[in-house]
Amino acid sequence: MSVAAFETDKPSIGLGLVRNDWTRDEIRALFALPFPELMFEAQRIHRMHFDPGEVQVSTLLSIKTGGCPEDCAYCPQSAKYDTGIKAEKLMALDAVLAEAHAAKASGASRFCMGAAWRSPKDRDVENVCAMIEGVKALGLETCATLGMLTATQAKRLKQSGLDYYNHNLDTSPEYYGAIITTRTYQDRLDTLDHVRSAGIHVCCGGIVGMGEGAEDRVGMIAALATLPVHPESVPINMLVQVEGTPLTTGETRTPPFDPIEFVRTIAVARIVMPKSVVRLSAGREEMNEETQALCFLAGANSIFYGPKLLTTPNPERDRDMRLMDKLGLRPMEP
Repeated sequence: MSVAAFETDKPSIGLGLVRNDWTRDEIRALFALPFPELMFEAQRIHRMHFDPGEVQVSTLLSIKTGGCPEDCAYCPQSAKYDTGIKAEKLMALDAVLAEAHAAKASGASRFCMGAAWRSPKDRDVENVCAMIEGVKALGLETCATLGMLTATQAKRLKQSGLDYYNHNLDTSPEYYGAIITTRTYQDRLDTLDHVRSAGIHVCCGGIVGMGEGAEDRVGMIAALATLPVHPESVPINMLVQVEGTPLTTGETRTPPFDPIEFVRTIAVARIVMPKSVVRLSAGREEMNEETQALCFLAGANSIFYGPKLLTTPNPERDRDMRLMDKLGLRPMEP
């Protein structure tokens, strides 16, 4: 399929328009485009909705680390795996606000807080709400990822001023059971419904490099692009292998993921969710500058900034700023 064909069929294919009726055949065809044509379309659509020179800079803090009862095969915070990460209590409010101050001083416009819970207790939600209110008072956007939520908990988080809630689908519905058995795909969709109904922006994406096939990446993007409303933020993560998790041992150890296939995934996400912020998330520590530059060209316009993503490494701040300067990119204003 050529760009010329896309131009001819644009009224029916709707490239650049917000659609929630994408088919797997259409998404599969996008993945199959010759790389120059895919990049051209992704950049063209990116420019329809965003300033191509701006990148949103976010900081992610683990406010409650380890001890999670879930069995997500990629996650070092699961209590089921021996990864050297110990369960910790929820951070104190003052400590979280100190981290938020530092993040803002370093150029972040969004502050994300993650807690290793399957689902928070109501008293946990109240503690997090105090953090959200404090971070909002600093002039930062707020995001939280706390596990599964009830409708009442989502409404309470909205009352505290929460801007975004992160809850990833992780992979395709078909491959999901090979990665997680302690919650269902529908559980994740239910939480997204609660978040959306409460009036909180949705941050939802997935992970590649977990041993899934190309069809699973098609399925993951299709699941995101056919939600009733596209997530306002779509993080695309490359698996970070952590010793002790199932994806790093024996026959289940996953091989390194192909960088060009990762860029393709970013580009397809940009095309089918044209108004979403596409976040280049976990895995950047292993990416060279050229791969990251291609991701920005493919439509990624957000990064996590700082030395850690919850518990896994992330490029140091100076490295990120040097790359952005080299590419002529600048931080997005809040």
